[in-house]
Amino acid sequence: MRDLYKGTLKSKFLGCLIGTAIGDALGARWEGKGMARSEDIVYLAVKLKRLIYTDDTHMTIGVAESLIESQGFDGEHLAQTFIKNYEAEPWRGYGPGPPRIFRMIKNGEAWYSAANKLYRGGSFGNGSAMRVAPVGLLFSRNLEKLREIAYQSSSITHSHKLGKEGAALQACAVALAINTPSDKDIDKEDFLYKLQNFVQDHLYKEKVAQIKELIGEQDKAKVVAVLGNGIEAPRSVPTAIYCFLRQTQSYEDTVIYAISLGGDTDTIAAMAGAISGAYLGIETIPSEWRAKLENREYIEALAENLWRLVVCPRQQ
Repeated sequence: MRDLYKGTLKSKFLGCLIGTAIGDALGARWEGKGMARSEDIVYLAVKLKRLIYTDDTHMTIGVAESLIESQGFDGEHLAQTFIKNYEAEPWRGYGPGPPRIFRMIKNGEAWYSAANKLYRGGSFGNGSAMRVAPVGLLFSRNLEKLREIAYQSSSITHSHKLGKEGAALQACAVALAINTPSDKDIDKEDFLYKLQNFVQDHLYKEKVAQIKELIGEQDKAKVVAVLGNGIEAPRSVPTAIYCFLRQTQSYEDTVIYAISLGGDTDTIAAMAGAISGAYLGIETIPSEWRAKLENREYIEALAENLWRLVVCPRQQ
């Protein structure tokens, strides 16, 4: 029974990180194009010969690399990993903020204070939520520790409380998905109840309540009007969770729906894909999509190493 559990969990870890990357790569091809028909997105997925991911996945890779190398969270190590990866591939689509923060850190600013000096009050964009999935995987059995690490990892680039809380909420959704057996239907009310109890900011509590009210809503314009599809964490993290809860039994449908809402399609699809992949496992992600994903084997190796940290933790 224990070996069966390990195998299932491994599939979920793989599904989460590959699910992030594919959602990101597909969503990136529709970013800024407005709402879309599902059939048009399916056609795009068939037409693309290769799925190239953006900074969303690039930074997710950095979080996974640092957690594995440090055997947990090390803020300085994570910041330096971000810097190293950015300098190796600056063309991934990074916004203007992170590179400026990276330069500040290279010039001697502490990893935990650079973001505050760049943005008064800190940024509340979704840049830390989009990359937080590995935190949700590694700390899925301790939600208070998960919250602490999500906040700390966010503060490198997004130090506003809404940015940090958005990252924590996304990590918690990944953790809940990991901890629900793939062959057991998600209890949507219970899932949202747990998120409601976990999240601390009143705006996110309101958003989680709105997710429940919108389940089954056919009008995409209403979904976007209420939950959002923008780059701000409060207007994208709840949307990603909603996309997952609309169709919990299909990774493909979750990602296609997320992209169909328009707006910040790569990030919302990456976050929705992370949750769906964490619940359903790698086998449920279309094989033709997986085959097209660049760097797939390396991302899978990172997922396996995170899984090993959970099932065979080293003695400290």
